[in-house]
Amino acid sequence: MSIGVHNIGQGCVTCLDYDEHYILTFPNGYGRQVNALSILTVPWIELGGECSISCSKTGYNASIVFHTKPFYGGKKHRITAEIYSPNDKKPFCSIEGEWNGIMYAKYATGENTVFIDTKKMPTIKKKVRKLEDQDDFESRCLWKDVTYNLK
Repeated sequence: MSIGVHNIGQGCVTCLDYDEHYILTFPNGYGRQVNALSILTVPWIELGGECSISCSKTGYNASIVFHTKPFYGGKKHRITAEIYSPNDKKPFCSIEGEWNGIMYAKYATGENTVFIDTKKMPTIKKKVRKLEDQDDFESRCLWKDVTYNLK
């Protein structure tokens, strides 16, 4: 048993220090439970599908695959990615691991290294403009009444 959410559209992340804008697509989201008897398994959330990230300024881009857990065996939260230099057909870096754990990088040079360990990353509080400074259709302003009533 499961429920899935197909995410459409794209997002934009801006790195102000470098004046770079990254366009990205999103993975699908799934709420999973292996069988109808909830006492036998613990439900989990997982991501699945293909995504991309690209920067028009630098020309770098990445193809990312969020792998869903197979019905029998396999691991949850697996991810693979390939990162490309501008105009190259072959990736200069391949990533694999768990998106909520450790990811490893393998470079075209043969070097292997830990790409990121998400368990060791510090939690950083979001910086959000005050509601009165946001436009009417910015997410937090638009959904403020729903958020208030949910709390």
